[in-house]
Amino acid sequence: MPDEPAPAVTTAAPTPAPDPVPVSRRTRRTFGAPPWVLMYHSVAEIADASEDPYQVTVSPGRLDRQLRWLRKRGLRGVAVGELLRARAAGQGRGLVGLTFDDGYADFRSEALPLLLRHECTATVFVLPGRPGGENAWDPLGPRKPLLTEGGIRAVGEAGMEIGSHGLVHTDLTTADDETLTQETAGSRALLAELTGRAPDGFCYPYGTVDARSADAVRAAGYGYACAIDPGPLTALHALPRAHIGAADTAWRLHLKRALHPLRRRPLPRERTEATPATTTGGIR
Repeated sequence: MPDEPAPAVTTAAPTPAPDPVPVSRRTRRTFGAPPWVLMYHSVAEIADASEDPYQVTVSPGRLDRQLRWLRKRGLRGVAVGELLRARAAGQGRGLVGLTFDDGYADFRSEALPLLLRHECTATVFVLPGRPGGENAWDPLGPRKPLLTEGGIRAVGEAGMEIGSHGLVHTDLTTADDETLTQETAGSRALLAELTGRAPDGFCYPYGTVDARSADAVRAAGYGYACAIDPGPLTALHALPRAHIGAADTAWRLHLKRALHPLRRRPLPRERTEATPATTTGGIR
């Protein structure tokens, strides 16, 4: 598939920061309350809810209003790696993590211009085993194109953080040992070759995580990993996130922000290795 054309963006892209020290080397102490990290997927116009059976699509207009809501409250959306490093340095006040799962092509054409307009960054979790492919893991559809290799590089060059979502969107809690290694360490190596920088962040497909998959992500060299609601597994390699959808108005965002520290477990210094739990957030 040829690279999708770049969108017309007049706002200057943020200057890419120097290669950061991996999060895992800067975050040895207990964080306390987990950071507020918002989870997006696709950004596109849809006619009605039947076109979005998994509720993973936000219109550009809705995203624009949500980002404006953040900025009016003195908050700024940033990539998760940046957020964690700022928190480790005691400078995370006013920062909110923004993530976009699956690496849809519409991130480049629809979300990126809005992020730049509002002076925000984000982490885009991509699938290096499906460049230029589509979301074949969603049986109900609709089919959406994914970023090509050139698109992934362009997003990174625009100042966004590129993270891994595994190779092909496989549930790690059901994967055999070889598949687990390929989805974690293998995808990291592919992205390092593609972008010139090994990703620091990983995102669990389907939001499912257990102790075994978290251990594999850590062993692969990732500094952090995002889940959805990891419960007792909550830690730097299983960060909780808030799903953001088309129905999230200003009032709903206010409630999600207020309830976040009450609904999520604090981040421990280290996750207990013996925890046998498996969690799933139910959002793709």
